[in-house]
Formats: sequence, C-alpha cells, structure tokens
Amino acid sequence: MSQAASPQGATGGSAVPPHPYKNKAIGLAVAAAVGGFLFGFDSSVINGAVDAIEGEFEIDPAVTGLVVAIALLGCAFGAWLGGKLADRWGRTRVMFLGAVLFFVSSILSGIAFGVWDLVLWRIMAGIGIGIASVIAPAYIAEIAPAAMRGRLGSLQQLAITLGIFAALLSDQLLATAAGGASEELWLGLEAWRWMFIVAVIPAAVYGILALQIPESPRYLIATGKREEAKKVLATTLPENDDVEAHVVQIEHTIATDKKLASQASLKGPRFGLLPVVWIGILLSVFQQFVGINVIFYYSNTLWQAVGFEESQSFMISTITSVTNVLVTFIAIALIDKIGRRPLLLTGSFGMAVTLGLMALAFTQSTGTGKDVTLDGSWAVIALVSANLFVVFFGATWGPLVWVLLGEMFPNRIRAAALGVAAAAQWIANFLITVTFPPLLDTFGASIPYLMYAIFATLSFFFTLWKVPETKGIELEDMEGVKVDRTRRGAAPAA
Repeated sequence: MSQAASPQGATGGSAVPPHPYKNKAIGLAVAAAVGGFLFGFDSSVINGAVDAIEGEFEIDPAVTGLVVAIALLGCAFGAWLGGKLADRWGRTRVMFLGAVLFFVSSILSGIAFGVWDLVLWRIMAGIGIGIASVIAPAYIAEIAPAAMRGRLGSLQQLAITLGIFAALLSDQLLATAAGGASEELWLGLEAWRWMFIVAVIPAAVYGILALQIPESPRYLIATGKREEAKKVLATTLPENDDVEAHVVQIEHTIATDKKLASQASLKGPRFGLLPVVWIGILLSVFQQFVGINVIFYYSNTLWQAVGFEESQSFMISTITSVTNVLVTFIAIALIDKIGRRPLLLTGSFGMAVTLGLMALAFTQSTGTGKDVTLDGSWAVIALVSANLFVVFFGATWGPLVWVLLGEMFPNRIRAAALGVAAAAQWIANFLITVTFPPLLDTFGASIPYLMYAIFATLSFFFTLWKVPETKGIELEDMEGVKVDRTRRGAAPAA
C-alpha cells in the first residue's frame, strides 16, 4: 500500500498536529459497542426481579426459569436475523432496529399483565439484543485500522461487562429505594417493573448513535457509494495510508466475491458448513460452555456455600462484575501486542485449573442442591478460584471471541457467518443457564464445575490446533488464513 510523505509545516519545519484518525475510530467503535452494553444489561437486569416476578404472578420455579432463560432464545434468533439483514440494509440501520426492539420491549416488560405476555416481551428484547451482538463486532472490525482492530474490538466485551455492572447496580438501587423489589416505587409500579423500564435509557442512546454514525465503508462500496466510503476511510485510516488504495483493494475484494458468488454461501464440506464457520461456532460454544454465566446467574449459591449471608450475596456479585470490567483492560492492552492465540491459550489453561480447583473443593461440601456448605480452607479455595476464573475469562475468552468473530471471516460471508456463530453462542448460553440448576440438585456443585473444567481444557487444544492468528492482518486478506503448525500462529493466505 502506498504511503504519502509526512508533510512539514510551512514555517520552520514545525511538527504537524497528530492526525485524528485514532480518535475518530475510537469514537465510532465506542458508539457501536453500546450494543454490547445493552447485551450485558439485559442479561443481568432480570436477576433482581426474579423473586418479585415469582411472587407477583404466583408461578412455580420451572416457569420462573423459563422467564429468565427465554430471552436467550430470542437472542439466538436475533443474531441469525441480524446477520442476514446487515448485508441487505446496512450495519447502522440494523443497529437502529435492535435499539427500537429493546426500547419497546423494556416498556412492555415493565407493564406486563401476566407471565405469558412478560415472556413475549422478553423474547422481543432478546431479538433486539441478538441483533446488537452481531452488528457491533462486524461494524467495529470494518471501520478499525488493522493495527487497532483488536483493541477496538475488545470494547464490545468491555461494554458487556459495564452493562452487567450497571444492571446489577440499578437493580440494587431501585430495590433499596422501594424497600424491596416487590414494593411500589413510582407511578404505582413496583420496583421490579422499573428495573426493566430504566433500560429505555441505554436503548435510546444506542438508537440515537446508530442514526449519527457513518455506514461501514465496505457496505458503502458494495452498494456503489464510493465517495461516501472514501470520506469515512479518510477519517479512520492513519494519515500516511492511501485512501484510494484502500478503496481499490476493497473493490477488488468485492469484485472477486461476485465472481465467487456460488461460494458466498456458508455451506461447505464439513458437516454442511465451511471450516471457518465451524471455527466461529466452536469459539462461541466454548466461550459459554466454560460456565461463565453460572458465576453471574447463580453466584448466590457459591457465596452462601462459603459462609456469606444471603443479604451479602448481592454486593459480592456486584464486586465480581466490577472485577470482570477491570480485567477486560488487560485484553485491550495486550491483544494487538502479543496476539489473539497466546491470550486464548493462557485463558484456557487458567480457566481449566481454577474450575478444576472449584470442582475439587465442592467434593468436600456437605448438603445437597442449594443447601451446600464448605468449611475451612476449602471455602477459601472455592472463593479464590471463582474470582480467578472470572479474571482469566474476562482478560481472554470474554473479549477475544468477539474480536475474532468480527474479523476472521472472509468479507463475502462476514455478516452471515457472524450471525450463525453468535446464534450458537446464545443457544450455548441458554443450555448452560437451564442445565445448571438440575445438575446442582442431582449431583451437587462438583460435577458441573468439573464439566466446565473439561470444556476449558478442550478449548485449549481447539485453539492450539484450529484457531489462526489474525493480529495485524487486513480484513481483505483474511481469505485462506490458516494455523501455522511451526510457529503456532497464522500462515498467510496462499
């Protein structure tokens, strides 16, 4: 790619002010990542409302579990739908659709008349969140310079963790203000209803931002809007990069894709799908099958097992979510320096060890189901291991999977493949969420944590053998990138 000489000032060779491309790229990535905030907020906001909903509508625990988990199936459908629509409508229009769905569902969930219409509105919220979960990483990857793409892509996970924290904090504040989640707060509505309604604020922010940010340059070029694409690239590329050369490169990729139109399908020789699509699906599945959401959805059991009172569990869960936020900055700092694969391998190893220690600790527990107790040093081991597990996940597999899903697929299938992989992630999330309680009741905590440790171990070997290094590779050059067996990195495309 050609590079222009750095201009000098007209007088005295004074230094030229830094080109603002980094600030522009960061701003656009932050705007897109607000979708991740909605993702995190929605996944945790129901936690503070569960008991109140159960009492309000007089439902049994099985139906309560459906209310909690049903949004995840909506998310899976939304992720698949978002991937389909992104190539037809563009990235920003689909972002706006997701914001509208979440905005409307938040209000309707807050004024639900019964459990079944609440389930319907939760599905609608899930569709909106599923759409946002696909579009954000795709858009960020397409507007980010290659040298910054990992850091900017990690903003998606940072936004998710901030959304989890904000949801837990707002639930706590609203419940405290009303004197309980079931107590009336404002306008004759109980606090648990306001927990849903306040979500209109981030939904509105996301919708407004979606209307303000420019469309992806790759989508603009694909739809014949060359000059608009050049304007966007001029604000996000480094000053010494040739914008015209980038446009020509993207046009060449699009032209090649049209010639290979028959290959634009996700269908392939490996169980009906292309190998790269399976890599994306398995990255998504492993991210969930290590059991991270068990820590966030069912952490009360663990904290009470190690001796904390029930009233303290909410505060401890909030602290854990803060830890999850902070360790994401480790990934942001390292991802473009040491690469994706080393971080994933480190995370897999750390998660396998900490989950194994948790499984071992709970072999020493007494009691069954939720009424388990750990004594002495085993309680400390379980508590420390759980928090170290969050650290390893939050610094590696949490953000890096979203980065890889946004960048690893060839241009012609990126949005559709990302939609399928994200849908698989939501389905895996659903399976982990609904299976943990019966596993806990039947086998105790040791068996599920051992199962998650096994999946963490498998994720290590999967990364080692199948996941290529994508650090610094332009999106136009992702076609054919493979694992280099000698360097354990990426082999360039042939």
